[in-house]
Amino acid sequence: MTDFGKEYMQICRRALRTLRDGSELLETHRERPSGLIKIACPITMARLIFAPLLKEFLGRYPDLSVEIEPYASGWDREPGEDVDVFFKVRAPRDSVRRVRPYPGTKRGLFTSSDYITARGNPVTPDELEAHTCIGSGTWKLSRGSKVAAPNIVFKVVVSDPVVHLDLALGGLGIAILPLYMAKRPDTRNRLMPILPHWSPELISLCALFSGPARLTPKVQVLLDFLGEYIGTDRDPRLHSVPAKGLFTDPKLEATSGP
Repeated sequence: MTDFGKEYMQICRRALRTLRDGSELLETHRERPSGLIKIACPITMARLIFAPLLKEFLGRYPDLSVEIEPYASGWDREPGEDVDVFFKVRAPRDSVRRVRPYPGTKRGLFTSSDYITARGNPVTPDELEAHTCIGSGTWKLSRGSKVAAPNIVFKVVVSDPVVHLDLALGGLGIAILPLYMAKRPDTRNRLMPILPHWSPELISLCALFSGPARLTPKVQVLLDFLGEYIGTDRDPRLHSVPAKGLFTDPKLEATSGP
């Protein structure tokens, strides 16, 4: 081997040693990630998922700290660069960030028995136009291949499903509710399904985060941790109700999509 060849070999060995050291350091951080992780998510997710799970998460990863920035559901834009993980209720059509889907939420129309006694029970989507409805946007209902979008003038315009639930239980009107809310032990006997054969649009959930070069261990452990809970029997939104039939399978959605 020439002197140049020996020098080149030493440089390659140092480079390989640096790569090995970096890999070992990365594995150490994967086992014990540290630092601040900044999250932006809908207000409902902050209340119903993060609030009950943060103690478990931070107990598992004590060197991490979390900053949560809740936002209203109408806020629909790309997150700032300082946000590590941005949760959206609908996957973006175009984003510079990677997307991880989570099980979506099935929903239905519900109201109280008092409301039905006072105002009657609609039997077609178009009859909703004559009823007191609580919500926002356009209600799109489907039954097989049929799709209906009644022209509803809302009595109360609000996007928070927690408020929808309270108002529906109080007999104010008809609301679209996540099935996990309507099936809870403390609500299922107080709510009546409306148009049970018609299904409102699903609420999907996905996490946006930076590409592979910036998928840091702290982001990885957060995404994996949530995957242990969201849409499973351990989901904190369920209050011990089985998850079967309440959520979607994101893998099946991905294979059946356009």
